[in-house]
Amino acid sequence: MRYELLDKPDFGVVKVGFEQPGEQIIVESGAMVARDTAIEMKSEMKGGLLAAAKRKMLGGESIFQNTFTSTAPGQQLWLAPGPEGDVVALDMDGSYEVMLNSGAYMAAPPSVELDTKWGGAKGFFSGTGFFLLKCTGQGPLFFSAYGGIHAVDVGPDGYICDTAHVVGFTSGLDYDVTKLGGLKSLFFSGEGLVCRFRGQGRLWMSTRNAGALASFVHPYRPVKRKSS
Repeated sequence: MRYELLDKPDFGVVKVGFEQPGEQIIVESGAMVARDTAIEMKSEMKGGLLAAAKRKMLGGESIFQNTFTSTAPGQQLWLAPGPEGDVVALDMDGSYEVMLNSGAYMAAPPSVELDTKWGGAKGFFSGTGFFLLKCTGQGPLFFSAYGGIHAVDVGPDGYICDTAHVVGFTSGLDYDVTKLGGLKSLFFSGEGLVCRFRGQGRLWMSTRNAGALASFVHPYRPVKRKSS
């Protein structure tokens, strides 16, 4: 299997090329853009009902995922996330794990396994949906975010990132979810909860977050007034 990333970073799309029959890729529901007609597609609950429900409630992923299987060399499959933004392709070699924020996962072959891990009570009460999807194994892992995605190599000094901008990070990093400053900062600066990372590894962060966009648009929404 080979792949190509196109139209980055604003409208990222993945062009997957199968090199032999029987190659498979598991794709988040709704991420397929186009495909060759001979590629087989099967929708199923990966890991059974309980595992699928866990991914849906905690990891922000769909209950049903689509498995695409090639039937001949040279077949192509196009994938894209729902919101406009960037796509990252990470070639995992099995020596580390990747934790993805809820909704970031887009696609991977069956050799990459997914499991949901709780992001912590503060992540839950922040309203940002900071739950994590643990990705392990070997093969290309595709994930996305609203806005651009930048990678930061975190060292001994640590790093701070707003929870709404965390896309994912490698298993060499640990974190705490805390307030940025005191209560005054929380209410008047417009900043909320942040992840304080420590250890050594890579962090992927997004340049935009959907919650901030919703807050910006909210005052301009049309309001239907009741007639007296």
